[in-house]
This record gives sequence, structure tokens and C-alpha cells, in this order.
Amino acid sequence: MEHPIHPISRREKTNRRSFLKNGTVAAGAATISAGFLAKGLPAFAQDNQGGSLTRGDAAILRFLQALETIEADLWRQYAELGGATANGPSPTAGVSPIDLNDQNGNPVPTGLASLYIAGLQQLDGDMPQYIVDNTDDEFSHELWLRAYLQSKGESFVDLNKHFATLPPSKVTGVPQVGRITNLTQLTVDTSWWTRYRSDSMNPDFGDSFDQAVPTLHAGQHTAIPRSDKDLLADSSQPGGVSNHTQAIANTAGFHFAFIESGGTSLYPQLSQRVTSVEVLRILVSIGPTEAMHFQTWHDKAGNAPNISDTDTGFPGSTGAFITFPNLNDPAHTPAQADELQTNLIMPEPTIFLNRKFPPVSIIRPSATQGAAMAAFNGLAADGLFIGQTKQFFEVMRELASAADAATREG
Repeated sequence: MEHPIHPISRREKTNRRSFLKNGTVAAGAATISAGFLAKGLPAFAQDNQGGSLTRGDAAILRFLQALETIEADLWRQYAELGGATANGPSPTAGVSPIDLNDQNGNPVPTGLASLYIAGLQQLDGDMPQYIVDNTDDEFSHELWLRAYLQSKGESFVDLNKHFATLPPSKVTGVPQVGRITNLTQLTVDTSWWTRYRSDSMNPDFGDSFDQAVPTLHAGQHTAIPRSDKDLLADSSQPGGVSNHTQAIANTAGFHFAFIESGGTSLYPQLSQRVTSVEVLRILVSIGPTEAMHFQTWHDKAGNAPNISDTDTGFPGSTGAFITFPNLNDPAHTPAQADELQTNLIMPEPTIFLNRKFPPVSIIRPSATQGAAMAAFNGLAADGLFIGQTKQFFEVMRELASAADAATREG
């Protein structure tokens, strides 16, 4: 069910426990609610080992379910504007073998901004399909984790009910319902690019990394067209897309990889804290799909056209200036080429555990201390939650603290 935009009154005294929805099955039960089984996953009820979760395992799964709700919300917005579809008016109609449905089975309109799609396709012709696939994956992660928690008699987090209050894009056709995330005022950290190319540094050792696109990490940039006025054609440019609209598509391309690089690290980080073998299986099974997403977007971001744009004169504009550099500049030194060359997308071997060991290709970071809070703070610094309520930050930080406090039990 979609939620209309509604402000939360300052006088509303909301108990944070109300953000958690009780599981539909008593703790320790080995079956899942009939409503869940009706969605076509009866095998899970048969294979589920039953039993209750430790407090720490439940806290980790609940935090991940909340983050997947956030991811589902932002990816839905990208799909609405730039995703492929099996049917409908989109310029990519007939490209996708499926039409997208959300976690509740409701159809999601996709591909509503043809010039935005044209800009995305400058990064790769398959971008609309990849966006829909990534969105479908995040919907499945949130729905599955929610159902698993319920099957164990545990609470799940209903962020949509209380925090889907931010305005959506005003592009024609976009459902005017509230959102959890804000994709129009982003300060995108592009250090993931250089972090995975370094052969001598690792964030687990406290190392920091250069920005691949410095101007994208300064000011506030939109990654989606905010209205039809952001969709400008220019027949002199590749794909017939103006620099302004192309800059929005480029921003999205780098933001896709930023989002998925976080999940790539977070699942192995938190897996070190779980107790149940089944919960460990869950984390090591979902986590690699985030890595698959990340490498796809890492590859596509490198194709972003070398352009500049100033975000002025448009509704909601921030005045931010951006330049997407030529990351394959032939004038680069060998060291710069190693750090920036666009087809070097495999994780470069680097230091791990001890500087005395030889380099090894790894996911980074992988240290578990404070991992959940760092993940949430990274999303907050990105600008995803500009406009959210104080209660939202309190709830998410409580969830992160509980996940970080989890310890493996004997």
C-alpha cells in the first residue's frame, strides 16, 4: 500500500517501539503466516529450522531489514524515472521481461523520464534494465528479511508507516506519494572508486582515499530529475541530452555504486557478530548479491561523459557546480592511471589483517567494530535523509547501536 505524504506533528508523542511491527507468529514457531506462504515461498516454511533468535541476531537482521527498506525506497525512485518495463509508454517498453512490483505486490510505474533514460544510456545501453533488476533485488531483500523475522516471532521495522513523508519527483506520471529518501540534495562520496584500486591502503587500517569526482563530493546535487524542467534536450550533444540532464544521469551512475559499495561491506562485517548458523547463511547469501550490484555500477560509472554543469535556474536548484572529469586522461601519470583508469574494476590486492602479510584481493572495509553505525552515518552524510524527522534519526541510530552491540554467543 502506498503512503501519502503527511507531516509528523511536533506534538505527536510517538513511542519508538511503535515503529516495530510484531511478528505474526509466536516465538519459536516453525511455520510462517498463511499470508506469506500465499506469496509463493512454501519451501521456506518446510526448511526453516525453527527456534528463536538470540537478541543480537535479531538486532542485526532488524537493522539490515531497515536498511533494505531504505534501499528499496531509493531504488524505486530510480526505477520510476529510469527503469525499463515490459509494457507501457516508456522508451524502453518491451526491453524488460517483467513489470516491476513492490514488496506488497503493487505495480511500480517505470521509465517515466525519457531524456533521463537517454542520459543513463550514455553510461550503458542496458542501464534501464539493470536499474529494474537492482530494484527488484532490494524489494526482495526487504520482504524476505521482514518475513524471516516474523517467522521467528520477532518484530520488524515499519519505516514507511511513519517516515515516508518526503516529497517525490514532480516529473509527469510519478506517483505523488511520500518517500523515505531524498535523491535531490546529494553529496556523493566517490572515494569507493580509489579505495578499490589501492594496493597499499585499507580503510580497516584508518586509511582515507581521494575522490574520483571531487565536485560531486561538494555541494548538493540531484540524481533524479526533480520536475519536467530538469529534462532538457540538446541535439548537439550525444543522445540529444543537454549537459544539465546528463549531469543528473552521471550523478545517479556514481550514486548507484556508492549505495551498493556499502552493502557489499556491511553484510560480511555484521556476519562476524551472528550466533546462529542459519543467520550466518542468510548474511553470506545476501551479501554477495550486493557485491554483484556494486561491480556492475562501478563499471558503468566509468562511462560517464566528461561534462560540466551548474545547477541553477531550475525548481529546487542548489547552485552546485559539477565537473565529471576524463578519468582516462592520457596525460595521467602511471600512478594516476592506476587510481583512475575506468576498466580497472576488479578489487586490487591490498593489505589485510597485518601489513606484514602479502597483498590480497578483498572486500573493504571488513572490520566489524561500529560497522552498522558507520553504514547509517555514511548514508546520512550522503544527504539521503535531508528533510527527515528527528525521530527517524533516533530510530535508525538505536537500531544501528543494537546491531553493533551484538556478539557471537557460545
